[in-house]
Amino acid sequence: MTLFHFGNCFALAYFPYFITYKCSGLSEYNAFWKCVQAGVTYLFVQLCKMLFLATFFPTWEGGIYDFIGEFMKASVDVADLIGLNLVMSRNAGKGEYKIMVAALGWATAELIMSRCIPLWVGARGIEFDWKYIQMSIDSNISLVHYIVASAQVWMITRYDLYHTYRPAVLLLMFLSVYKAFVMETFVHLCSLGSWTALLARALVTGLLALSTLALYVAAVNVHS
Repeated sequence: MTLFHFGNCFALAYFPYFITYKCSGLSEYNAFWKCVQAGVTYLFVQLCKMLFLATFFPTWEGGIYDFIGEFMKASVDVADLIGLNLVMSRNAGKGEYKIMVAALGWATAELIMSRCIPLWVGARGIEFDWKYIQMSIDSNISLVHYIVASAQVWMITRYDLYHTYRPAVLLLMFLSVYKAFVMETFVHLCSLGSWTALLARALVTGLLALSTLALYVAAVNVHS
């Protein structure tokens, strides 16, 4: 039964990534190693972020929620956008190809590094726990988040992007960077349950995705 539970969690977490790779056309471009390179860039960026946070923002141990400290820590996530831009700038091809390579490689690396061991150790435990199902669902939300972030970075770095679109793209980038901080603060203040918090993250990510898609389609159609 525990192995069956692990298989369910594993499939729920990893199969959407495989399906995205196959259905997005990346497999036709032999983009596997490009995605691996994006994953390596992710590891380097996360190492830099950890060193920066450990040096300038030590762990808060007080009983009161440190709003300012957490906000400053969330600001370090701008490095993810810089890393995604670096990955896309090193790949030649259409915009959607660059976006999918960067996002899929980045999200897969995060999935392996942050959820692989907890799923392997925890989901195979004696007792069933819903938190591993939630962890698997959250990995799919992360995939959507990085696709959205990559699309935003690609749009803002286009020299021919209409100036009327830039404020909207910058606003969406700001929301993407601080989304985790806002959601964590909201969950903390409202004392939301785990399923409610997961639903809230999914809804916010979905709204950001739809808004970014609308801007992306408008920007592409203008120059087509």
